[in-house]
Amino acid sequence: MPVDILMPALSPTMEKGNLAKWVKQEGDTVKSGDIIAEIETDKATMEVEAVDEGILARILVPEGAQDVAVNQIIAVLAVEGEDAKAVAASAGQGGGASPVAAPAPAPAAPPAPAATPSAPAVAVPAPVVSAPVAAAAPAGARVFASPLARRLAKDKGLELSTLQGSGPRGRIIARDVDSARVVQPQVAVATAAAPVAAAAKEAPKAVASAPGVDQVKALYEAGTYEEIQLDGMRKTIARRLVESEQVTPTFYLTVDCDLDDLMALREQVNGNAALNKDGKPVYRVSVNDFIIKALALALQAVPAANSVWAEDRVLRMKHSDVGVAVAIDGGLYAPVVKKAEQKTLSAISNEMRDLATRARNKKLKPEEYSGGSTSVSNLGMMGVRNFNAIINAPQSSIFAIGTSEKRVVARGDEMKIVTQMTVTVTCDHRVMDGALAAEFLAAFKGYIEKPMSMLV
Repeated sequence: MPVDILMPALSPTMEKGNLAKWVKQEGDTVKSGDIIAEIETDKATMEVEAVDEGILARILVPEGAQDVAVNQIIAVLAVEGEDAKAVAASAGQGGGASPVAAPAPAPAAPPAPAATPSAPAVAVPAPVVSAPVAAAAPAGARVFASPLARRLAKDKGLELSTLQGSGPRGRIIARDVDSARVVQPQVAVATAAAPVAAAAKEAPKAVASAPGVDQVKALYEAGTYEEIQLDGMRKTIARRLVESEQVTPTFYLTVDCDLDDLMALREQVNGNAALNKDGKPVYRVSVNDFIIKALALALQAVPAANSVWAEDRVLRMKHSDVGVAVAIDGGLYAPVVKKAEQKTLSAISNEMRDLATRARNKKLKPEEYSGGSTSVSNLGMMGVRNFNAIINAPQSSIFAIGTSEKRVVARGDEMKIVTQMTVTVTCDHRVMDGALAAEFLAAFKGYIEKPMSMLV
């Protein structure tokens, strides 16, 4: 029997991808483990390996296709003993998605009960959901759905068990909830207008949405702008930042950190670096490497801050996994340094250099930019003194690092010139309150200002 090759889910959040390149062509022999195609996700270009063996009978989704849904059939493989030409001839036309169950017809609204003179009334039928539906889940059975889908369903008043998931392994994702249209039936009027007005008053208010492309373009004279189409990464960044701002209640705390001792220690550490066979140092520790290490140790010192929000509970992490924002053309990555509290400064430095290089080449694996409870966003090298960063959900905090500069400060009754940087932490108020966040920030400041404590 022919084998359908499906668009793979290359990350937990992937819903669509672009088919960048076919490495194997129609008629080619395919062995298990062979690279057959390259897929572009919102974050990276990844190679797809064959699982089965046979002949690539037909390619259904051409090279360069955009926004191909996960689990869509992209090619057909003829296995041993099958005629590849016959398999190709019987394969579906084009790259259409697998059939989806048709929406169930909406049940008719029940008739309004007759009103009596003594009790005028308005019958308001329950909202009707028009959406692809699946068989009702058994009582107590787990419904697999993304966190965003759960929130959207809650906002719409929908039961997840009535929806059919189109994500990997039938998981319910945001578009399944979006396509579930809630239809408000007409209100049946009884004998008076007053109950109708009351019912209208209780009707849900329309939620304002962002202006569409045509509305925005109408504000500007034609020919005065150039339209730049967004790639998958920019779209994903935009969507997740909006979600983070809408869902996460945040607050900000700011401190100034003295860096003179850190700068002196950094110079000493780099001066003692061994040389490789080419005569170059085997590592070169940056200020950012000290920041990553300080943040990792602060998470261990204040374990309650090393947590993330998970709907009805908080997940407290055992290790310090720290994300680090890396700017690339058209967007950014936040690769995660795992178990950073256990790593030396030189190990963090070399790991970050490797992660940043592969991030700029879009060669990171999904697990390398997933997880963590906090992140570092450093704009100090660009001369920015201070700023507020947006949390990379589901993380619970992000540290915005400003530039290092000489400042005149009061020390007792004297004025001194010291090197300082301003740090602002954005916190998820669901995970930590002000006092906890202040303790967390103070622990970070302590390690930065007494950097030798990071080495012992």
